[in-house]
Amino acid sequence: MTNRLLAGRALSALATALIPTTLTLAVLRTTGSGADLGLVLAAELVPLLLFLPIGGVLADRMRPERVALGADLVRCLTQLGIGAELLLGVNRILDLAVLSAAAGVAIAFGMPAVPRLVVAVVPERDRLRVNARIGVATSLSAVVAPALAGGVVLVAGPGWAALLTGLLFACSALTLGSVRTASPPHPADRRSFGAELREGWQEVRRRRWFLTSVLGHGVWHFAAGLFLTLGPLAVTGVAGEAGWVLIVQCGTVGLVAGVLVAPRLPIRRPLVVVQVSAALYVLPMAALAFAAPVWVLAGAYLVAMFGLGLLSPLWETVVAEEIPEAALGRVRSFDQLISFASRPFGLAVAVPLAGLTGGTGLLLVAGVLVMAANLAAVVVRSPAAAPLPEPRRR
Repeated sequence: MTNRLLAGRALSALATALIPTTLTLAVLRTTGSGADLGLVLAAELVPLLLFLPIGGVLADRMRPERVALGADLVRCLTQLGIGAELLLGVNRILDLAVLSAAAGVAIAFGMPAVPRLVVAVVPERDRLRVNARIGVATSLSAVVAPALAGGVVLVAGPGWAALLTGLLFACSALTLGSVRTASPPHPADRRSFGAELREGWQEVRRRRWFLTSVLGHGVWHFAAGLFLTLGPLAVTGVAGEAGWVLIVQCGTVGLVAGVLVAPRLPIRRPLVVVQVSAALYVLPMAALAFAAPVWVLAGAYLVAMFGLGLLSPLWETVVAEEIPEAALGRVRSFDQLISFASRPFGLAVAVPLAGLTGGTGLLLVAGVLVMAANLAAVVVRSPAAAPLPEPRRR
């Protein structure tokens, strides 16, 4: 079942990564309006944020493979609908926005179910390795998908790119269809939806290490939004588009390297490594603030993204070990909610804030906050500082 899980998550990650490029090119071909593009992209994000806590409760109430399966099927149907509309030449922006909103709801239900699915299917000794492989698939998809979507759009049009995305979601759903996990508690043992939601929040609050870490990760995502907005504006003005592409590619190399290395390291205090890795984002923020040469900024971004590569599988594994499985979906939904809300906020306010405070001051303050907020979790006592299982020799 582990192989089916990995295959399904890899297919879903690739399909997910295809969507932004496909939608962007579809809207630009249809109207060329930036406002229309913002509407379609926001139509997915807003329902995602609103429904994530609900998805967390649902993930804990139902078998996680059924929730993930349902989410992939809904996303498959939305992409097939978008593809059909584009191929038929209907090209209504409102329709694209409505279908994107339905996909956002499906993501909100499916995302909290994935950590529970990994815990239910994968033995504890193998979870770090499996989480790392899922991380590699996600990272590679983020690199490959824009080129793949762009190529399909150029050759055949955005409608066919959307149909390809729908087919990938269908294949992901097929792999999950044969995965089986234990039945959840009997309905008679369940409390009301509100009570279960409050119970999930209590699980978060009683673990100071978790809440402090999640808030630190939220600051990281906010800073990433600032960097990814102000970075290309500053770099392309000095070194052209090639300079920014170099920086992004170095970050991708660092991310994949970190994910690959994580399960091979004899890490004794995983939470410390997670938080220090997040704090490394101060390096590219400072390099950008001081207008460092492109090669310095690229090196700093590589190190920071290497830290993110280490962080992702370690965090997934630590949380799965420390949070009761029955509450894992709800707890992770709060984690994901903070992360998903913080980065778009950073993207939205980067230019206005830089205009008020100056780019250098804003980047330095944000970099210091990233470092302080994430290192703060290191001093919080927690059982999550216990060693992980030794890496398996293969």
